[in-house]
Amino acid sequence: MLVKTFGAAVQGINATIITIEVNVNQGIRFFLVGLPDNAVKESHERIASALDYIGYKMPHKQVVVNMAPADIRKEGSAYDLPLAIGILAADGKINPEVLQHYVIMGELSLDGSLQPIKGVLPISIKAREEKFKGFILPKQNAREAAVVNNLEVYGVENLKEVIDFLNGKNQLEPTLVNTREEFFNNLNQSEVDFAEVKGQENVKRALEVAAAGGHNIIMIGPPGAGKSMLAKRISTILPPLTLHEALETTKIHSVAGNIDSNTSLISERPFRSPHHTISDVALVGGGTFPQPGEISLAHNGVLFLDELPEFKRTVLEVLRQPLEDRKICISRAKFTIEYPASFMLVAAMNPCPCGYYNHPERECVCAPGVVQKYLNRISGPLLDRIDIHIEIVPVPFEKLSEKRDAESSAQIRERVIKARQIQELRFRDIDGVYCNAQMTTKLQRMFAVPDKEGLELLKNAMQRLNLSARAYDRILKVSRTIADLDDSEKILPYHIAEAINYRNLDREGWAG
Repeated sequence: MLVKTFGAAVQGINATIITIEVNVNQGIRFFLVGLPDNAVKESHERIASALDYIGYKMPHKQVVVNMAPADIRKEGSAYDLPLAIGILAADGKINPEVLQHYVIMGELSLDGSLQPIKGVLPISIKAREEKFKGFILPKQNAREAAVVNNLEVYGVENLKEVIDFLNGKNQLEPTLVNTREEFFNNLNQSEVDFAEVKGQENVKRALEVAAAGGHNIIMIGPPGAGKSMLAKRISTILPPLTLHEALETTKIHSVAGNIDSNTSLISERPFRSPHHTISDVALVGGGTFPQPGEISLAHNGVLFLDELPEFKRTVLEVLRQPLEDRKICISRAKFTIEYPASFMLVAAMNPCPCGYYNHPERECVCAPGVVQKYLNRISGPLLDRIDIHIEIVPVPFEKLSEKRDAESSAQIRERVIKARQIQELRFRDIDGVYCNAQMTTKLQRMFAVPDKEGLELLKNAMQRLNLSARAYDRILKVSRTIADLDDSEKILPYHIAEAINYRNLDREGWAG
């Protein structure tokens, strides 16, 4: 008897429906074809044990299973459940007619219980697109899948529940999630706040400008100056996620298996802070079984690279293309996968190996030329993609001991949101551009043109401070954002003056 069940394979952050064809006939062997990997091939033993535990038996006949389309590699143990259901239906233990209405996925334990799986949200979206009635999956993943409306999501704990449900012996309650209500209720819930940061008003202002325009930023300062503390709070002043951004972000984290059983939709902007020993593949994604890297997990959020010069040169260089394209394409001999990677880069570093170059009180003990050599670990092309360079000095005792609260994240975020709304209106007719940091040279000539006085100020600054040529475009982009924060249609000289102050590393002789 030939029976079909339906599962799904996740490629990148999208899913493809897999038709599992099971034929039980005279014979004694078990065949599994359709490009399965080892984890799928091992399902035979898990299925046999699970069926035996709940009082069923594997058919004592020849079982042929085909997973179509056969040119897509099937990976992982999530096919255990649809394979088990298909085998039972082909053996006459389950009504095969109901199987056409459901996508079924889940990993079986030896006792028939179900283990959580990855990539549930993309599968759920695909199931709705393909007009399936419902999705049967492990209970731990049910809330994540229930984000998708117009699809009945049944979370089950064991194989016996699925068999009884398909045979009409018991009814399962579909998992319901009010996506919009839950999403908006969880917005703006953060454990950190800029109100906790004492002093560093100039750095807070630089971070506000960076958040308002989507600019990448690097902070340079001695140990203990507050670089990491400030960076961890930048996501609290970014505009809240839209529902579309939240769905896209959740899909990526779903594929990576980062969604817990209590989470349905990610409502906070991601903040990823990989250690400097990270490998190229871990940062950009890929591997034998392709997974999103840190830059994709930071999509719609912040990627924080602490101790930037300590990262391997090759790791930093792979960032160059994603910073420009806002996506990463993983190409291998047998497949090509594209992951989104639109993130804000926040980097921090000490000014030298000892950490005290330019310190107001402590003396740097580095040998001549060491400071420049340390800075040269960061390539010019990467530094070129960072719009704001801000130097941090330690906070004096008077500021640290102040009882008065600093400005809160909520107050700063209000100004950032207003500036972003101005930019959305400005770029509404231009695809792929939604903030000032993404302006091309052509757009810059349209929207970031200083007046005669501002141009003269910029000319003098470049000559006196020996600013590099690459600083010119960056200063204009940042000054456009500062003008937006000021609700000014024109870029005024004092906007340019502030932007010039955010190019520390471009100044000739900065590192000795």
